[in-house]
Amino acid sequence: MTANLQERVTDALSRIRNNRVGANVLEAEMIRDIATTTDGKVRLSLFLSADDDATVVREVRQTLQQVPGVTDVRVDVKDAAAPRAASAPPKPTPAPARSAASRTLPVMGQEPQSQRAAVPAPTPIAYPHLGNIVAISSGKGGVGKSTVAANLAIALANQGARVGLMDADIYGPNIPRMMGVNAPPPVENEKIIPLQAYGVKIMSLGFMIERDQPAIWRGPIIMKIITQFLRDVQWGELDYFLVDMPPGTGDAQLSLVQATMVHGAVIVTTPQEVASGDALRGAKMFQRVAVPVLGVVENMSYFICPHCEHKHRIFGEGGGKNLADELDVPLLAEIPFFSGVLSGGDRGEPIVVSEPEAPAAQALLDLAGRLAGLLPRREAVAHGS
Repeated sequence: MTANLQERVTDALSRIRNNRVGANVLEAEMIRDIATTTDGKVRLSLFLSADDDATVVREVRQTLQQVPGVTDVRVDVKDAAAPRAASAPPKPTPAPARSAASRTLPVMGQEPQSQRAAVPAPTPIAYPHLGNIVAISSGKGGVGKSTVAANLAIALANQGARVGLMDADIYGPNIPRMMGVNAPPPVENEKIIPLQAYGVKIMSLGFMIERDQPAIWRGPIIMKIITQFLRDVQWGELDYFLVDMPPGTGDAQLSLVQATMVHGAVIVTTPQEVASGDALRGAKMFQRVAVPVLGVVENMSYFICPHCEHKHRIFGEGGGKNLADELDVPLLAEIPFFSGVLSGGDRGEPIVVSEPEAPAAQALLDLAGRLAGLLPRREAVAHGS
């Protein structure tokens, strides 16, 4: 039975074409390590190059789900360049051009002048229909960046704005869970249709990969995904386009600013000095690549005692304010620690929806108002909808 299932799986894969190379995904050697079980589970590796269309991941999964006898499909997406790089013989010459091209801003101005002149950075493309493009970033994980991004997007939508939310946290795409949506996005006229929740249009890599799949990808693949989410998704006319970035400073941040004109960045931190120190490095990265830092959001600033309503600074005090002062930008919000924020995010009901009167929700709603004041809806208005 397993052998017959494997034949049906192979036959189905042979009908999926890679237009870039003019062959099916098997002939193009994109599929490897196909494994099937007697109870109908299928697992395989899909090797994706920087030039391949990322939607092939969804096409492979959906095709195999239709194969008779298949009960479960797991597609492990891997970087096609990685195996080749690992098997390549050592060369006495400097790093190959492919490696240099994938990191056009490797140390942000600290590399030798000869290297900077040799590999020019890509020219960012304007997407005026996206409105104001704002990166939501943090220096380290665990500070509530995605929580702020999700609630901020909904708060802006509640104020009547047209909002898109792009989950660029390719290493931990949590937006689908937080927004309560997780399904393969449809494709119409060669455009990906974003999913919607709470009045916000959403696109995430989490819609296209397995929940437990680690994303071990290099710079070119990250650039490809971000560019495709900007260019090939039918966002329509927006006022605000929020991008939930991965923590730290790396390929995703550089890919975004190289792919499009980012109007500003919001830095999320917590009161601890160690968190604000990491956030400072993230903020300086945006300033180094000419993206203005709009302000700082201090999350988990304090805990309000339900009995005496006293504010307890359980995670320290002053980190967000000190960071804002050092950057010479406003402290946009101090969001209190509230268990409803965590439980609401886990069940797909952000706090501004589930408990809009809670102090944390009110702080996030105020944040949306302040951000709207810094970035008025001027980009998308000029194009109408």
